[in-house]
Amino acid sequence: MKDDLPDNHTSGLPGLLGVIDSGISRVEAIILAVGVLLMALNTVANIVGRVVIGESLFFSEEVNRILIVLITFAGIGYAARHGRHIRMSALYDALPTSARRILMIIIAFVTSGTMFFLCYFSFTYIHSIYSTGRVLPTMGIPLYLMYVWVPVGFIITGIQYFLTGIKNIFSRDVYLSTHVVDGYEETETEV
Repeated sequence: MKDDLPDNHTSGLPGLLGVIDSGISRVEAIILAVGVLLMALNTVANIVGRVVIGESLFFSEEVNRILIVLITFAGIGYAARHGRHIRMSALYDALPTSARRILMIIIAFVTSGTMFFLCYFSFTYIHSIYSTGRVLPTMGIPLYLMYVWVPVGFIITGIQYFLTGIKNIFSRDVYLSTHVVDGYEETETEV
């Protein structure tokens, strides 16, 4: 029965690219799972502290801010991996498969380049925060550490879109990500 379940960490890419893709998938899954669990634990502990002790945990809001940044920017890579980003596809859907594949290659590489460009700007932003020496008021953690996840998320997403472009170059089908084939699921059932 366990063999029937898909392995979310198996890449559809060959060789070294597949190893990189699978490794990033595992890291994303761990970051997202740990981040969501820590956020839930922190929030519940804060509520219990408020009800039992009569005071909120002094660090709870700052920890959740850090975790929101972490989950958001790890989540953009996860969404790209699973082909879950919003897309405007009226023109795209009207094209034949070969034209859709070419358009998807262009989209994937342009999006990858955009993510790497945003990564560069996020590094410059983090550097500017670092140079101010600002810290989180309650915990005293340097503020730039909170934003370290932003370029990491952009790098992971850029790599994912780059790999999607590669996958579409060597495939006859159109892929939204390295292992998600373009298409619509039939959700209607005849009665």
